[in-house]
Amino acid sequence: MSTDTASAEARFRELGLTFPHAPGRTGNFLSTVRVGDLLFVSGQGSHDIRGKIGVDIDEDTARLAAREAALRLLALVREELGSLDRVKRIVKLLGFVNCQPGFDRGPQVINGASDLLVELFGEAGRHARSAIGAIALPHDFAVEIEMIVQVES
Repeated sequence: MSTDTASAEARFRELGLTFPHAPGRTGNFLSTVRVGDLLFVSGQGSHDIRGKIGVDIDEDTARLAAREAALRLLALVREELGSLDRVKRIVKLLGFVNCQPGFDRGPQVINGASDLLVELFGEAGRHARSAIGAIALPHDFAVEIEMIVQVES
């Protein structure tokens, strides 16, 4: 079981979560690649919240963008696996934050994604993570996040 008390699919419904509309890919890559029991999920950003933190949007709004990016990642996981209940553990996130030089609160922004994953999967949602500031991201995303997931066979 993925969460401490309930299936991830049941918890997703309990939390009132929905998946954002999935835009098409814009390059020569796969959305997910499975190697053994690891699923590598290509970077996702918020299509609803865009811009540079501190210029176009504030930190709280950027945290919401990170949450949306996590929902987009989870949509790809579900598409690949058929159910979020097949997630054994969230292994790692790599988050990029669209910001000006000197902005050092990227980890707090990426918490928007991390907090959602722990809400959904409990201890299995706790993961290793990096948060990196970037001067620009594709599509003017406020954040872009990629994820590695351990899955049940």
